Amino acid sequence: MRIMVVDDEPIIRMDLREMLEEHNCLVVAEASDGKTAINMARSVRPDLALMDIKMPGEINGLTASKVIIDEDICPVVLLTAYNQRELIEEAAQVGVYGYLVKPIKEDEVYPTLSVALAKWWKMRQLMKENGSLKNKLEKRKAIDIAKGILMEKYDMKEREAYRKIQKLSMEKRQDMLEISRSIIISNELIHL
Repeated sequence: MRIMVVDDEPIIRMDLREMLEEHNCLVVAEASDGKTAINMARSVRPDLALMDIKMPGEINGLTASKVIIDEDICPVVLLTAYNQRELIEEAAQVGVYGYLVKPIKEDEVYPTLSVALAKWWKMRQLMKENGSLKNKLEKRKAIDIAKGILMEKYDMKEREAYRKIQKLSMEKRQDMLEISRSIIISNELIHL
């Protein structure tokens, strides 16, 4: 696992590096403030970021985490000495994948990071499947509308209309979705 460690205290970064390396993790970047963390995440593309919430500078850990997550760079596990309810709720809204409270228990770090990374990949897979299903649904709707137009306009049966769209798709070397959209648009133009 390639990890970016972000904490304003060099000693904590060093301790985290040692803990992570004991679990065969590779610390690919370190930062001491949110702005640097964002830039490093964009360039290094770590598998995961372990980030302190409170850091000096104009961008704190929560804001940096939000940017990294929104840009779909990697999951973020927050590391903090604060466990106030408001911070935990804000972290949940940002979309972080874990929350570790200092002082860190060494036996909690690697399992937390492993689970966070697994959840991240599962979420990415679900998002990809969701996009694929949306595309299939859009295609299906357009084909159904186009079939309806052909059935009404040319007194075709549903199967004939579908085969007509299929045949046009092969002849024109275009996806059935594009052929269906063309049929829909031409029908709308006729009725203007």
